[in-house]
Amino acid sequence: MLRMSTLLLRTLREDPADAEVASHRLLVRAGYVRRIAAGIYSWLPLGYRTYRNVEKVIREEMDRAGFQEVHFPSLLPREPYEESNRWEEYGPDLFRLKDRRGNDYLLGPTHEEMFTLMVKGEFSSYKDLPLSIYQIQTKFRDEQRPRSGIIRGREFVMKDSYSFDIDDAGLEASYQRHREAYIKTFNQQGRIPTSCARSVALRQMLRLWLPR
Repeated sequence: MLRMSTLLLRTLREDPADAEVASHRLLVRAGYVRRIAAGIYSWLPLGYRTYRNVEKVIREEMDRAGFQEVHFPSLLPREPYEESNRWEEYGPDLFRLKDRRGNDYLLGPTHEEMFTLMVKGEFSSYKDLPLSIYQIQTKFRDEQRPRSGIIRGREFVMKDSYSFDIDDAGLEASYQRHREAYIKTFNQQGRIPTSCARSVALRQMLRLWLPR
């Protein structure tokens, strides 16, 4: 049993000098997170326990909605992002690196390409659809000016979910299922969500079609 007297917890009286928003100030002062470098944070015991509880709520609602969890690596090859033109389009926000043989890799800022390639590789027909899959994974973006604490950092955790549908009607049904799951997730955490208008223009349409 963990006792408060042994808990790794140090609160601060003063606001951190680099904190610009209330959530950042409170997380640091309450002993939940500590800054390692600009946009990079470590989690202390109370913060990490909260972090895991939030993940648990998200997983419960995603699984209850019938979505399946997958997991992709953070270290990714260059080729899929070249095919989607995002190796260049991401510009300086992309963390790029080479292995000892000179091959190009990146630290994943997002995983749409990986989701699409997984479904393309595993499914042989549109008859296998619809499918909704998600992951909770660390992302990396070389923000020009990291700010707002864990909200906009260079390393952060994001839950992303994608549906693969046969037609617009199926896409709309998947959207509504996701919307309901998100509302329930926020409600479980005592939050009142506000819906925003959808944009029909996605960031990038990946033309990696499933064989029929």
